[in-house]
Amino acid sequence: MGGGDPAGAGPSGDGPRRAGAAWAAPRDGGPAGAGGRGERAGGPGLGERISGALVGAAVGDALGGPVEGYSPDQILQRHGGRVSGVVGPWNGDDWRTARPIAPYHKGDGHVTDDTLMTHALVRVYARVRDHLDAYAIADHLVPDLMTEPRWIPELEAEALPLQRIFLAEKWLVARLHYGHVDPREAGTGNIVNCGAAMYMAPVGLVNAANPQAAYAEALDVAGAHQSSYGREAAGVLAAAVAAACTPGATPDSVVTTCLALAKDGTRAAIEAVCDVARDHTHFESALGPLRAAVAPYDTVGPDYRAPSLGARRPSRLHAIEELPVALGMLTVARGDFRHAVLGAVNYGRDCDSVATMAGALAGALGSPVPEAWAKTVAEASRLDLWEPARTLADVAREVFEKDVRRRRAHERAFAGMGGPECSD
Repeated sequence: MGGGDPAGAGPSGDGPRRAGAAWAAPRDGGPAGAGGRGERAGGPGLGERISGALVGAAVGDALGGPVEGYSPDQILQRHGGRVSGVVGPWNGDDWRTARPIAPYHKGDGHVTDDTLMTHALVRVYARVRDHLDAYAIADHLVPDLMTEPRWIPELEAEALPLQRIFLAEKWLVARLHYGHVDPREAGTGNIVNCGAAMYMAPVGLVNAANPQAAYAEALDVAGAHQSSYGREAAGVLAAAVAAACTPGATPDSVVTTCLALAKDGTRAAIEAVCDVARDHTHFESALGPLRAAVAPYDTVGPDYRAPSLGARRPSRLHAIEELPVALGMLTVARGDFRHAVLGAVNYGRDCDSVATMAGALAGALGSPVPEAWAKTVAEASRLDLWEPARTLADVAREVFEKDVRRRRAHERAFAGMGGPECSD
């Protein structure tokens, strides 16, 4: 008996299902996807990859939410098997008062703050229509969180996003709006966690197939929110998403790109986890080994709800847990969306964020998001999961065109100083 699947999608062993909506990569390589332009025969186009990543991230988030904070064994006992799709709240109808989750309705297809923040960042890109930096977070993201009421699925009500996000994200408002801190330095002193990395996929998508640029932009953006390995993880996640968008990309090529860019404990953790992940072909056998591989770099400790005294403090020796495990599950699943996300969900601990990242990466690679899951999450959360993807696809094309013009202007100026002529 599995963990429940009212959406009708089977367990990971069933393989990926063909999704019929416009956001899914068609098997015949025909045109589809957000934005409707730029698709290529034989592989997903830009719009498809952006839609796959953003819809995939939201689906992973919603599937992981109800089992967040628990161990794989607790999840197994609670659900009578591994979670295989959308499930209800951990405490059933007592979710309104049950601690430590109350008053949030986690489960039943509801997205969490990971998706709320991701969509907020997409709205910032839609306003700026160019690359972002830490000042864009202060000028646009913070006002969005503070002044624009939106439907919050876990609260089952309209509210300001500020009222739902976690303390590490409320730090943005405290530091930037009330403290008037330089946005480039505002992340210093915050809880070091995955709070910035969990919503950095849009940065990777705007810089699709250019992981170095994605890494640099995300580090700038995340400086307003995080420091140390929390900021580093944001840069590497964005780079991973950008790398996954490259035609012909594989989980191994994505991990190789991450290792080329990541620094300190983040790099070491990714390498350790992915080395172990390559020995597994199903998440069930990988759950314990991946946790053991990341444990030396994780500061939270074995009891997720009782962090160690040294937890979430700056360090060059440590890493967030979520990013290495997401890359590990992507590797175990060989890029398959269903398998990677279910592995992330059943890993437990901060599994909504692990599944958010794994879903974004698998979606960017072109593995189809199960249509039934996406439909259930969209309806339950009262969100159009595809509209942000259409918006971001248009922005990504505009930004690319601006980048080309800027690059050409630089080439002409450099040639005018006696440098080499442009190669083309």
